[in-house]
Amino acid sequence: MAGTKFDYAPAPESRAVVDLKPSYGLFIGGDFVEPADGATFKTISPASEEVLAEVGEAGPVDVDRAVAAARRAYTRTWSKLPGSERGKYLYRIARIVQERARELAVLESLDNGKPIRESRDVDIPLVAAWFFHYAGWADKLDYAGFGPLPRPLGVAAQVIPWNFPLLMVAWKIAPALACGNTVVLKPAETTPLTALLFAEICQQAELPPGVVNILTGAGDTGRALVEHSGVDKVAFTGSTEVGKMIARATAGTRKNVTLELGGKAANVVFDDAPIDQAVEGIVNGIFFNQGHVCCAGSRLLVQESAYDEVLGSLKRRLGTLRVGDPLDKNTDIGAINSAEQLARIRELSEVGEAEGAQRWSPACDLPDKGFWFAPTVFTGVSQAHRIAREEIFGPVLSVLTFRTPQEAVEKANNTPFGLSAGVWTEKGSRILWMADQLRAGVVWANTFNRFDPASPFGGYKESGYGREGGRHGLEAYLAR
Repeated sequence: MAGTKFDYAPAPESRAVVDLKPSYGLFIGGDFVEPADGATFKTISPASEEVLAEVGEAGPVDVDRAVAAARRAYTRTWSKLPGSERGKYLYRIARIVQERARELAVLESLDNGKPIRESRDVDIPLVAAWFFHYAGWADKLDYAGFGPLPRPLGVAAQVIPWNFPLLMVAWKIAPALACGNTVVLKPAETTPLTALLFAEICQQAELPPGVVNILTGAGDTGRALVEHSGVDKVAFTGSTEVGKMIARATAGTRKNVTLELGGKAANVVFDDAPIDQAVEGIVNGIFFNQGHVCCAGSRLLVQESAYDEVLGSLKRRLGTLRVGDPLDKNTDIGAINSAEQLARIRELSEVGEAEGAQRWSPACDLPDKGFWFAPTVFTGVSQAHRIAREEIFGPVLSVLTFRTPQEAVEKANNTPFGLSAGVWTEKGSRILWMADQLRAGVVWANTFNRFDPASPFGGYKESGYGREGGRHGLEAYLAR
C-alpha cells in the first residue's frame, strides 16, 4: 500500500556457534595456564552488561614466564626455520580463521559490541587476508628491499586496543612471525576473548610452543611487558597518551618501537563531489564501528557552496541507521565498548554544546541495558572547539566549512594528529594535489576506511611512527 512503512524484522545471529568457557587462563608456551597470583577479572558484553567470562590477569611473574617462553621458541625453533616453513604455519592459521569465521565474528560482536555485519563482512575476512599476505612474504624477505639476509629482531611485545580486537592481533602477529620473531601479545582488558580463541587456533595449527604467547590484563600488565628487559621490539596501537608513556619508557634502550596512535581525520568534500556517494563515505568514515576508529573521519570539511545539500542528505541518511543489538544482522550501529568510553563521549558532546556548537541526532530508541550513544552531528563548529581538536572516539561528527582548496588544506592540517584523511571530488588533479598537501599517513580518495594487507598504514606527528601492512610492515620486525 502507498505510504506503508515496513519495519525490519529482527534477524539475530545465533550465539550457539560460540562455546564460551566460564574462565580463561593465560596462553604461555603453547598451553593455557593460571596466573601466578591467581588474579582474574571479568569481561562483559557492552550491549547487555552480562558477564561473558572470567579471565586471568597476568602479573610480573607471568610476564617473565611468557617472555622466557618466547625467547626459547625464538632461539631453538622459530628463527631457525626457513621462511617457506614459517609461511606454511601462517597459511594454516589463515585457513583456520576462514573455517571458524562465523564463530570468531559472533564472539567479536559479543565482546566488543560492534555489529555482526561488520565483524562478519569486514573484520574476520581482513584477519584471514592479513595472514595470507604475510605467509606469502615469509620466504621472500631477501627480495623485500631491506638488504641481503635480513634478520629478525627476537621477541616482540605487542599491546593492542579494543576497537578491532582480532584484526589488531593479525596486524601485529602476522608480520612478526613472517619475519622470524616470536610474540608476547596483550589484548585490551575489555576485549580479550577473540585473542584467547586465536590462541586455540595457534594450537590447532600446531604452531611451535612459545611462538605466540597471549597475556590478558589491564594497564599494569602492558606496562610490565613493554618495560621487560627481555623484549627486543615493542609494537603498540592505542591512545596518544599511552603511546607517549611507552616512548619515554623505551627511550635509550635497544628496543625497536612502532606506535600507531590517535587521530582526528578530516573528510574533505568539494562542491563537485558526487553527493550521495560522499554521504555514504561520511557515514562510513565516522559511524562505522560506532566511531571507535583511530582513523575515523571525525571532522567533516564541506565546501560552502555544497553545505546545504550535503547536510540535508546526511541527515536523511542518518535517519535510516539502525542502532541496537550487535548480533542483529540489520544493525548499523552497535554498543559503545565500555562505560568509561561512553562517559568520555558524553562529556565531550556536552562540551561541544557548551561551547556553542549545534547538536543534532536522528530520532532513535536506545536499549535500556548496555552502553549506547545515538549518532550525533555538530554544526557551527570552529577550529577552536574541543570537539574539533580532541579525539572523541565515538559516533560524533563535527562539521566545518571551507571556500578554497588551500583553506581546506590549512583546516585539515590544523591538528596535532596526522593519521588519515579523505578527499571527495571529481577532479583527479585536485585529488593528487590534496594528497600531496595533507599531512596524513593515509589519504583516501572518493572512499573512506578501506584497508588492504598490501597497503601500508600509519601516521605522522602525534599519530605515531612506523607503518603496518604491506612490504613496509615487515621493516619494523627486521634488524637494520
